[in-house]
Amino acid sequence: MAKIAIMGLGVVGGGTADLLTENRERLRKSCGEYLDLKYVLDVRDLPESPYRDLIVHDISAIVNDPEVSVVAETIGGLHPAYDYTVALLSAGKSVVTSNKQLVSEHGAELLALAKAHGCRYLFEASTGGGIPVIGPISRDLSGNEFSEISGILNGTTNYILTRMKGGGVGFETALSEAQKKGYAERDPSADVEGVDACRKIAILAATAFGKLIPPSRIHTEGITAIRQSDVAAAASVHAAVKLLGRAIRRGGECFVLVAPFFVPDDSPLSHVDGVYNAISVTGNYVGDVTFYGRGAGAKATASAVVSDLIAATAGGGVSPVWETADEGFPTEFGTFSCPRYLAFSGVDRNAVRVVFGEVEFIRGAEGEVACLTPNMTERECADAIARLTVGGGQLLSAIRVYESGDRPEA
Repeated sequence: MAKIAIMGLGVVGGGTADLLTENRERLRKSCGEYLDLKYVLDVRDLPESPYRDLIVHDISAIVNDPEVSVVAETIGGLHPAYDYTVALLSAGKSVVTSNKQLVSEHGAELLALAKAHGCRYLFEASTGGGIPVIGPISRDLSGNEFSEISGILNGTTNYILTRMKGGGVGFETALSEAQKKGYAERDPSADVEGVDACRKIAILAATAFGKLIPPSRIHTEGITAIRQSDVAAAASVHAAVKLLGRAIRRGGECFVLVAPFFVPDDSPLSHVDGVYNAISVTGNYVGDVTFYGRGAGAKATASAVVSDLIAATAGGGVSPVWETADEGFPTEFGTFSCPRYLAFSGVDRNAVRVVFGEVEFIRGAEGEVACLTPNMTERECADAIARLTVGGGQLLSAIRVYESGDRPEA
């Protein structure tokens, strides 16, 4: 019988405890022994909880118990989750986590610590909720060289953009609906400003490329500036606006970013709606593989946590090791290249042509000039916008256009 502990009995921790209890016999058949929940670490006493008799308040009870071999960390945030994880790994106990902030900022260090002490640090639940993607990339597709991972990594923003398209409502109205339905927090900034997706793409990029890029070095934009007219403009050219996390590698160059994109209807990502997530992975032998499902929620995330508990209990080797990316990785973002949708006021079409060349004018809001540009680098586009607006024109919207395999100009 394997003895398990859970740190943090919140939404995910509670769901994990429930799954271990309700599916106890099913789990025994999967791993050949019972997964017995021995401790729940929480700062609260939780007298109404069915797990109240298991609650401890001091991490040392778990660290010093030789029976406990695997611990689920579902506290979230950096502290005390980081300190507790270091203590457990140093004691040779495997840790599984749903904590995307901790993995994205300290994953390289914690993986090295796990390897040094012959245990495992697993984090399937940190990126796709209930969508299995870390395991398939690192195990099932490990023979491939990966050139791209792109995905809809945040259900809150995807719900908002879906409502803006299908319901014809603005950002603030769609956000309010999401909050009322429980899809968005009272303070939604981590979601709508792209922070959550940034942490997830950092983890996915490290899994595929072996180098952990600090989130502070990932170009990150959210959806707060997206207008309903932008969503309508995308629909007019058979596309949908989606917030994407992207990691793209070609030769020695690598770009990692989070930003809204016009995603054409011929891409599977264009049709992922509501709170669902999807992650597309491109390998040099397997081609394109897309993972789809619920990216959050107690049950979906608990499913991923327990899958890692099973893997850690079964053994099967130690965790991989990531490098910490040096200053030259990823490539300087100013050279990233793709087409763009731009909307202006106070300029005419001739002026746009003079500055941007052969553009495609599309339907925009009344009084605006909207277009799709040719392929341009970030630096070229910024310079062109500055030239066009110096005379009094105003840039109203700028959204990149998704093309699988976007890359810098040769």
